[in-house]
Amino acid sequence: MLKLSRVSKSYEGVPVLREIDLSIPKGQVTVIIGASGCGKSTLIRLANGLVRPDRGTVELMGMPVTAATVLALRRRMGYVIQEGGLFPHLTARGNVALMPRRLGWPFARIDSRVSELAGLVRLPAEKLDSYPTRLSGGERQRVALMRALMLDPEILLLDEPLGALDPLIRYELQTDLKMLFSTLGKTVLMVTHDLNEAGYFADEIVLLHDGAIAQRGTMAALIENPATEYVARFVRAQRGLAGSQVLPPA
Repeated sequence: MLKLSRVSKSYEGVPVLREIDLSIPKGQVTVIIGASGCGKSTLIRLANGLVRPDRGTVELMGMPVTAATVLALRRRMGYVIQEGGLFPHLTARGNVALMPRRLGWPFARIDSRVSELAGLVRLPAEKLDSYPTRLSGGERQRVALMRALMLDPEILLLDEPLGALDPLIRYELQTDLKMLFSTLGKTVLMVTHDLNEAGYFADEIVLLHDGAIAQRGTMAALIENPATEYVARFVRAQRGLAGSQVLPPA
């Protein structure tokens, strides 16, 4: 589904990602985790063509992500960022319906799909005609998810989608996202800085360090068989913050 082969990326001569080899099969939830500045967001931006690799190749659904293919490929992917990225001059409904309107969908089809997605992400119908400034942080992220899902994409790219939310709203959305992933069965690439959250969602966790993959595997593998001293320290720090151990939300 998504494949990065020997991908490297630098900004102004500073290496951000180095020789990344990563393959994500169809239907898998993969979570990228690591300290700030380790290249997590750059990796996901490479996947959707917002930035280009200096070296190596990125393939999505068997097609190289290039200037010639990226627009067509983006219609087959959904993308959500931390703050939602909603257009402030459009209502929730307008944000969600923007792309299908540009693609010429009939109004009835758009309205039906918007209503379907509002139910799926548990956004109250009366919120659809509100502007982003009148929505809570959690509601804005639900709208962003609707927009990402509107064209029924084959892959979801989620860059810290819950990072800006307060703990109670974050917990509620974690639960809803988990159910959404299970219901839709889509391929997901998600970025978070929270190992607890990664373990809750992921079929596979990819831990980055200094722009390289330090370890990939299950939560249990990272805890019980850390590949390096850095991995062990990272896990210990996260477990210490969590209290005694890293566990998914109840």
